[in-house]
Amino acid sequence: MLHYELLTPHGEGLDKTVPLPEYPRPQLRRDSYLCLNGEWSYAIRKAEVWDGTPDGHILVPFAPESVLSGVRRTLKRGEYLFYQRSFTLTAAFLSEVTLLHIDAVDQEAEVFCNDIFVGRGEGGYLPLTLDVSAAVRMGENKLTVRVKDDTDLRYPTGKQRKKRGGIWYTPICGIWQSVWMESVSRGYIRGLRLTPDIDRGCLTVEIDSEADAFTLTVLCCGAEILSHSGTGRRFELTLPAEKVRLWSPEDPFLYDLEIIAKDDRVQSYFALRKFEARDRRFFLNGKPYFVNGLLDQGYFSDGIYTPAAYDAYRDDILAAKSLGYNALRKHIKIEPLRFYYLCDTCGILVLQDMVNVGRYSFFKDTVLPFAGLRRHRPYVNVSRAQRRMFISYAQATVKHLYNSPSVVYYTIFNEGWGQFDGDGLYLCLRAQDPTRVYDATSGWFREKLSDVASEHIYFRPLPPMAEAEELPQIISEFGGYSLPLDGHRFNDEKTFGYRAYRGTAAFEEAFVRLYETEVLPLAQNGLAGAIYTQLSDVEDECNGLLTYDRRVCKLNPDRVLPLMQRIFAAAGHLQ
Repeated sequence: MLHYELLTPHGEGLDKTVPLPEYPRPQLRRDSYLCLNGEWSYAIRKAEVWDGTPDGHILVPFAPESVLSGVRRTLKRGEYLFYQRSFTLTAAFLSEVTLLHIDAVDQEAEVFCNDIFVGRGEGGYLPLTLDVSAAVRMGENKLTVRVKDDTDLRYPTGKQRKKRGGIWYTPICGIWQSVWMESVSRGYIRGLRLTPDIDRGCLTVEIDSEADAFTLTVLCCGAEILSHSGTGRRFELTLPAEKVRLWSPEDPFLYDLEIIAKDDRVQSYFALRKFEARDRRFFLNGKPYFVNGLLDQGYFSDGIYTPAAYDAYRDDILAAKSLGYNALRKHIKIEPLRFYYLCDTCGILVLQDMVNVGRYSFFKDTVLPFAGLRRHRPYVNVSRAQRRMFISYAQATVKHLYNSPSVVYYTIFNEGWGQFDGDGLYLCLRAQDPTRVYDATSGWFREKLSDVASEHIYFRPLPPMAEAEELPQIISEFGGYSLPLDGHRFNDEKTFGYRAYRGTAAFEEAFVRLYETEVLPLAQNGLAGAIYTQLSDVEDECNGLLTYDRRVCKLNPDRVLPLMQRIFAAAGHLQ
């Protein structure tokens, strides 16, 4: 039996009036903000044209497949999902330019404002921003979104499949992140690029705007410590030496930044930190740093792709930290920007995966590598159109997350899935952002270029360190021990994991033994990092440290945390 009604604590207390009302873009905030989350009309049709008669109501931004949406339906191939709602704009809100933001809609969307076509988006994981100035008016307005989602493998798809089960999860379609509007002046600040330099105690600020004169103010704990006014769009701000404080998971200190153009004012934040892969180790702010992480799929039992509240992300992060983890590997999914903001503020490293395109072959991409057959196979199952889409999306992802201090590492290809020209992608993305570490081929099918040597180990003991390896060695997936707990399972009939246990005592003993007898010796011998699978259960997978509904932690932090501290000490972790 499948339990689609499995609610998280935040889902149980969901405010359906305006869910997820917080400002969605923490590093570029302005006073102008109209949240359009809430109840919309919806319809599912086989034709591209809709007469406006709804099938019912849907709670945005939850995907229609989720229980929180109130719909619990998915699109069939060739069907269209229509969204519609009205909203009111006042004279006080309207300025020279009105922008509509749909922070994620899967996979293809066309948007109409007052029956005027205003733009389209495709892909499913990155924000869509449209200038709707010519279509909106003071007073009542109508917004319509037409979605098509065939889980087309030309686009990034992640772990969703029409035929879910095992390592594949319920597919989602449509709007799954916030919908909102803002109104700005013509010379508004479109974006920022914030680059810290801890060696010189400074921040480089690059501003995307038609304006060319700005005032920049840095605040520390609410007090102004630096202000600069000047022309141009690139500024270097040197902080007073006594005010320099570095960011780390142990001390996630953030500075506030305010930027004023002629008729625009935005608030942002930044951190001073530096993450490197060199000398066979990771270094954070110049000190050796052992990356101890959890694989994080980003799925929730009630909202699927979308948590009932952003505090659900905070709870996950703090749960990981309570067990001694300092990193999350965000697996084949790009989250709302508030997820990364919470990682920044709570203090945890993010190892961000690119979202794959192309078809995954379990036999070729998993069975053969586990059997030791790992010869690189370029261009398998990846068309030219898919390659172009992946390159474009990877570049857009790097740009999108550039300012997030917690994001320190990118995985380009995972287990050969959609892999092509890993060396070329490594050079391309590293040229775009040289401040991050790049794992070009996580798991196997290694090519020539990467910042790390990355292995996945599940069905055998963790191997000894490769003495001839010059790169930092990271076990980027391992463990996956399964413990299904009745009352917290999505699927009562099938369970997926790499080793099964019955009872929390047996599970905890096995988990502790794995770290004590395998991870600890490797940390003593130079292992740079280890990523355990995984943070939470997901549908059939019961290999999480938290249950899918986030109501039970399967481990005792009082026992696990001291063990992790021993591993840090063995690895020469000097934070």
